[in-house]
Amino acid sequence: MTTTSVSTASRNTAELAASALDLTKTYGRGETAVHALREVSVGIEAGRFSAIMGPSGSGKSTLMHLLAGLDSPTGGRVFLGDTELTSLSDSQLTRVRRRAVGFVFQAFNLLPTLTARQNIRLPLDLAGTKVDPAWEQLIVDGLGLTERLGHRPGELSGGQQQRVALARALVTRPEVIFADEPTGALDSTTGAEVLALLRRSVDEWGQTVVMVTHDANAAAVADRVILLADGQIAGNLVEPDADAVLQAVRELGRA
Repeated sequence: MTTTSVSTASRNTAELAASALDLTKTYGRGETAVHALREVSVGIEAGRFSAIMGPSGSGKSTLMHLLAGLDSPTGGRVFLGDTELTSLSDSQLTRVRRRAVGFVFQAFNLLPTLTARQNIRLPLDLAGTKVDPAWEQLIVDGLGLTERLGHRPGELSGGQQQRVALARALVTRPEVIFADEPTGALDSTTGAEVLALLRRSVDEWGQTVVMVTHDANAAAVADRVILLADGQIAGNLVEPDADAVLQAVRELGRA
């Protein structure tokens, strides 16, 4: 199986949920400038689970934030499907994110005063969109949250809170779910359960997931691992096991 690359000459938008062309991100100016990304071109396949890995400071979180429209590049272009994010105004970008992007964070980012159900429905409320009861019930049942919908975050375990966060990301039926270290605050058993649910959202519910992680075992759950080093694409692994991921990251660290 071959991985998907993107060039300025061609983009197959029918197969790509998100993509970047010659993406550059620089913080600061002059001698103090930090080049987080250097002319990165990458395509995220629709209906697949992609992980982004690399040493600390490699640019993996920066790449995810740019693909998700949470930050603006210094140069290059970013697409969500066939919509160019880098050509949108702030208000247009906000509307696209609310409609087409779901987020799962390490810190859960749930509102403590809202119940689980209210937190799940928050993106719909912000967008002024009605809930699809059948879809909501499907994901609530699938994530094992049926008996917890009336509980507030402080009454839930870490794993249950992350399940609520995942349900919140899924409820809008986004084009892409971006997960930033989603198991970082969880113990290994609970983390494995969350990864299995992300995997299920791809396999059973047709979602596209992009996950930043430093954990080789977590990355091995993905269909593809994109390796970054010094702000550039350093390799791709397709359907790897944890040992292959760990070895690749170690080699990057020694390069």
